[in-house]
This record gives sequence, structure tokens and C-alpha cells, in this order.
Amino acid sequence: MKHLPLLFWLVCVACELGATGWAYGHGFAGARFFPATLSTDDPFVADELSLPTVTAIRTPEDGSTRETDVSVDIAKRITPQFGIAIGETLTALNPHEGRAANGFGNLELGGKYQLLKNDAHEAIVSVGLGIEIGGTGSSSIGADSFNTWAPGIFFGKGFGDLPEALRFLKPLALTGVASIEIPTSASTRSVTVNERTGESEIEIEQHPDVLELGFALEYSVIYLQSQVQDMHLPAPINRLIPLVEFALETPLNRGARGQTTGTINPGVIWAGKYFQVGMEAVIPINERTGTNVGVIAQLHFFLDDLFPHTIGRPLFGGNK
Repeated sequence: MKHLPLLFWLVCVACELGATGWAYGHGFAGARFFPATLSTDDPFVADELSLPTVTAIRTPEDGSTRETDVSVDIAKRITPQFGIAIGETLTALNPHEGRAANGFGNLELGGKYQLLKNDAHEAIVSVGLGIEIGGTGSSSIGADSFNTWAPGIFFGKGFGDLPEALRFLKPLALTGVASIEIPTSASTRSVTVNERTGESEIEIEQHPDVLELGFALEYSVIYLQSQVQDMHLPAPINRLIPLVEFALETPLNRGARGQTTGTINPGVIWAGKYFQVGMEAVIPINERTGTNVGVIAQLHFFLDDLFPHTIGRPLFGGNK
């Protein structure tokens, strides 16, 4: 993981050397291009593929556990306003105490419907529903045996409609998501054997409903160059989007209410015509989340720009 920053910049340079043109079709509201964010879901309905997203961080479980996740997500438009998604994650756990484990997590499915897109105000709003299918993942990494539903609302807003006196703030944009994870099982019971007494003990694990909030504050150098003022910045800087993401989870009931966990993730995205690469630090907000800084990196493809007339077009209702 220590070589990831160098790899990120090498990929950016290589992409810039092979890039042609400035026209994009994916992720736009007016002149605003919204990138696919790494830690929170973006508000667009699109044909896209994240392959892979790699996350590494040390968590406080079992006296400190290094967790590495490698995930793949693909989204497909059914109509121009409605799309579905599927995702899977391979997880490797290396605890400070105890045996290492690895396996796949539960299969994740989702649907998203775009309610609003206002080009003049660079705004977009969508609603969605995600489901984690219990029992499809490995119990050795803690995959749940029950389903979890997650209805949510997604938004994006560019600041391009600010007055000219604030023109250097126009490249700013804010995206976000608010959802509630609702498990189909309020609790699970397991039987363990006390090694000291040899007696069986019943352990009950509560599964609360969880409020998930995610935000991303972005500053688009692409927007600065094309819509505000050409600063004649060199490649690959001219296509960077620095950002800070906030990913928070707060249990709402069942004995865990208010025990918020989450991370703050500063980073940068390089966005090309057909794909983007991004990297962020993963900084815990409190000791309950952890005390070690992690990293997340992603390679993301815009299938609707790569294959606009075949697999990148909606199944019904349009070419793009």
C-alpha cells in the first residue's frame, strides 16, 4: 500500500498522454461533471464499472485487525432515469491475536431512480434502494446471515451559479447521500462453550437500524479551466478534482443508539474521458472507529462513454 501514491500519479500521467478531447457524456448536470466518489455513492444513474476498489485499514476489533477489501461494482441503466447495480467484496482479515481469515462478503444489489436534473443550477436528485443478501458471504469474515435493506436519497449541487465576484468558488460542488440500513433480523443468537467451565453459553448480538450519512466536497480543476478561467495548468493537474469525503454511521436503536462511527477521507480524483482513478486517506473520526489511518484507491470506468451504442446505452428509452 505504501507504493499506491506513486502508482496513482504514474497512472494519471499515462492516461493524460493517451487522452484525446475534452468532451464528456457521463455524470453531467449542465457544465458540471460529477465524478464517481470513492467512499459514498454518487447521485447519477449511469452505466459504470468500478474495478477494483481497494481499501486497507487497521480496525480496533480483536485487539487490532488489518482489514483489506477488494471490491467490484457494476451499474447498468434500464431506462435513462432508472438503473440497477451489483457489487461484491473480497475481504482479508489479519488480527493481531488469533487466526487470519478471508472470504467474500454478502452480495449487494441496488436500484436508483433519477428524480431531478437541473442543468442551469447544476443540480441532481435521485432515490435508491440497496439490499445486502444475507447468507451469500462467508461467515469467517462476519458476513451476516440475514438481509439488510437500505432506502436512501442522493443529491449533487455545483456552485457554478454563484455571482461573478465569487467566480473562483464556482468549481466547488457538494454531493451526498442519506440512507437507513434496516436489518431483517433484530438479533441473532449463538451458542459458545466457556473454555474454563465447559458450560454452554448463549450470546445475543443486537442488529440496530443504522442511519448512514455521506458527503463529498469537491473542487474541480476541470471546471476551473473550462468554465471560469484557463490557468494553463499542465497535465495531469488540469484534470484533477481534489475532494474530502465524510462517511458516517449512527445506530438508531437496540442498545447502540448514538454510537456514531465514521471516517473523513481527503483525496484526489483524476478524471478522463472514459475512466477515472482516485485515491483517498481514510481517517477515523473517533476511537470507536479506530486510531489508524487507512487508504482507499479506485479505478472506475464510464461504460456509457466507452460503449455508447452497445452495452453502455439504456436497455429502453434512448441511446445515452
